[in-house]
Amino acid sequence: MIPARAFWLTAKGKGVLRREAVPDPAPDWCVVRTMYSAVSPGTERLVASGRVPAAVRDEMRCPYMGGRFPFPVKYGYSLVGEVAEGPMGIGGRKVHLLHPHQDICVVRTEDVHPLPDGLPAARATLASNLETAVTAVWDAGVMIGERALIVGFGVIGSLVARVLGSGPAVELDIAEKRADRRRLAEKMGFRAAPAPDAKPYDLAFDTSGTAAGLQTALDSVGLEGRVVAVSWLGAGPARIDLGGSFHSRRKRIISSQVSRVPAALGPRWDAARRTALVFRLLERPEFDLHIGPAVPFARLPRAFPALIRPTSGGLSPLIVY
Repeated sequence: MIPARAFWLTAKGKGVLRREAVPDPAPDWCVVRTMYSAVSPGTERLVASGRVPAAVRDEMRCPYMGGRFPFPVKYGYSLVGEVAEGPMGIGGRKVHLLHPHQDICVVRTEDVHPLPDGLPAARATLASNLETAVTAVWDAGVMIGERALIVGFGVIGSLVARVLGSGPAVELDIAEKRADRRRLAEKMGFRAAPAPDAKPYDLAFDTSGTAAGLQTALDSVGLEGRVVAVSWLGAGPARIDLGGSFHSRRKRIISSQVSRVPAALGPRWDAARRTALVFRLLERPEFDLHIGPAVPFARLPRAFPALIRPTSGGLSPLIVY
């Protein structure tokens, strides 16, 4: 058995590092020594507050999760490390995998994705959330020259903006109430304001994590406009107004979720091809602006509540091992 430490949520808003023994690797498994992991603030905030709906608890399990919802639970899904032991050809490689926050992992070799040469390990922690952003853009069916709105400039909103910014001449606006995040959006080269412009948008992405943000997106699109609901709101009601212009202007709400490649792409795309695309995108150094703040793994239990707070600084908190 191999000694390891893992971060567990033990009660609402409370976490600890637990020592646990992971088994020696079987022939088709490998040992990964973690370099970095990323906290996904929106999803992990819902998990930490015990707001995973009972009806979808099986679907919301992440690979190598420990425990069960609501608590105690070991949760997280973006980790980068170095293969310390594994089959021929993978030993010593830096890899990305879906795994909770843990310093040493024993995992199936088929679940690790070797990083391309030259891709910084810290930047690769964005891969899981960038897959969410890429999938949202696919679900939107973005066309050249469209006017697009992103409501909320957290990590997912910022990554959607980055993907759209490299695409087909999209006219993009950000609606973000927080002044610090508007400044960050502008530093990245995007237009940002506290509220949407008056012009009707062709499409809008709600990445705010709130029902109010979804309502803003819905109110901002024009005739036959479409809204991509990217945020997961968890348990509890989310009230939106479907009166007014929703029916008369034939607006659409599209659910986007990263666990499935959109059906229209299914004949040609799978998860492995999408991951390869994400790694190619992450070769661009401007993605480093999406990372931070950085926290040592040993301090994660104390720092975690602040990292997932809606008013936290930074976009994608980085855990350093």
